[in-house]
Amino acid sequence: MSATRIGIVGAGGRMGRMLIEATLKDEQVVLGAAFDVPGSPAIGKTAGDLVGLASAVVVSDDLAGGLKNIDCLIDFTRPQGTLVHLELCRQAGVGIIIGTTGFAAEEKEAIAAAARDIPVVFAPNMAVGVNLVFKLLDTAARILNEGYDIEIVEAHHRLKIDAPSGTALRMGEVVAGALGRELAECAVYGREGVTGERDPSTIGFATVRGGDIVGDHTVMFCGLGERVEVTHKASSRLPYAQGSLRAARFIAGRPNGLFDMQDVLGFR
Repeated sequence: MSATRIGIVGAGGRMGRMLIEATLKDEQVVLGAAFDVPGSPAIGKTAGDLVGLASAVVVSDDLAGGLKNIDCLIDFTRPQGTLVHLELCRQAGVGIIIGTTGFAAEEKEAIAAAARDIPVVFAPNMAVGVNLVFKLLDTAARILNEGYDIEIVEAHHRLKIDAPSGTALRMGEVVAGALGRELAECAVYGREGVTGERDPSTIGFATVRGGDIVGDHTVMFCGLGERVEVTHKASSRLPYAQGSLRAARFIAGRPNGLFDMQDVLGFR
């Protein structure tokens, strides 16, 4: 089987550059195209220029035209842009890996609809370690199902625009599902003032934004006399890039379908 040809949007950004670097160093994929928004300083430069590696791929703002050169697009941008990219991929018959977070319910439905025509991996976090944590949380919640208050704390850099993070919300969904609850009915997002005693059926969320924190997530199961914490800390964006390339290899040759990293890693 020939190497999967990867396209990367947001090439000039921090995640875009990390994706380019990881792709160029991965022998199982090739960089077929790189894109950024019109007016970006990255336009016209080679992908190699952006990361200090050898690559003649020139960063373009013509996504529709460039899709013919790739098998799979990787997108870590913003919801509005991702949905435009998704539709272009659907029209071109190109698979897409979506690491963007912050989608509304109806936008997630649009992603699912597109997956009837093309293969899509849509996950709140592409890191292998985080997806292992999801499995651990399911087990922990089933065992610690009585007498433990559950709190989720996440921290990210100052530029992140959505809160809580998509990863934190997915952690909450996993825990709530294991307990037979609906997260929408039991989540508490922040506390202020005289809140009264804690409702033991709730799952609390706390958000920190500052500096250049890549991503820290902790789920606390707080009992009487003990506390169990499940934590994942990312010190760089490399795990997200490596997981995305793993996802790209997973959908290679698939005609359509909606998948997440649990599918990619064989956890289901």
